[in-house]
Amino acid sequence: MLSAKTEVIYSIDSLDATAGSILNMAMDKRIWLFYGEVGAGKTTFIKSLCAHLGVLDNTQSPSFSLINQYLGSKGGESLDIYHIDLYRINHLEEALNIGIEDYLTENDYCFIEWPQIIEPILPKETFKILFEIVDHSSRKVLIL
Repeated sequence: MLSAKTEVIYSIDSLDATAGSILNMAMDKRIWLFYGEVGAGKTTFIKSLCAHLGVLDNTQSPSFSLINQYLGSKGGESLDIYHIDLYRINHLEEALNIGIEDYLTENDYCFIEWPQIIEPILPKETFKILFEIVDHSSRKVLIL
């Protein structure tokens, strides 16, 4: 079990190093939950994680599409990576209707922003991160 840990990202220049460190810390956890207010850096952090996981495509926020899928690789293994943004989902039933349960496997990376609505159906083994705005360029990253 991981204990709570705090990292501070002081500038965009230190983002990649922090993302790589946290990716290593998570070990084989594949379902990541991202909490924090709008503008806290969740999507930017996920873009960095995707780069560390070998994604070559342009990664972007799935705010309107709800789910973006990317192909990556780690240690020679091909990976499916799903970036899910549930900000516009108001009820668990809506998430179920888009097939959210299909993405909650242990095989694929699944990065979920605004996961509160689906907490009742999440598997036990998840990796939770809370982002807090410190100032204009700094963010506190709490691993829960």
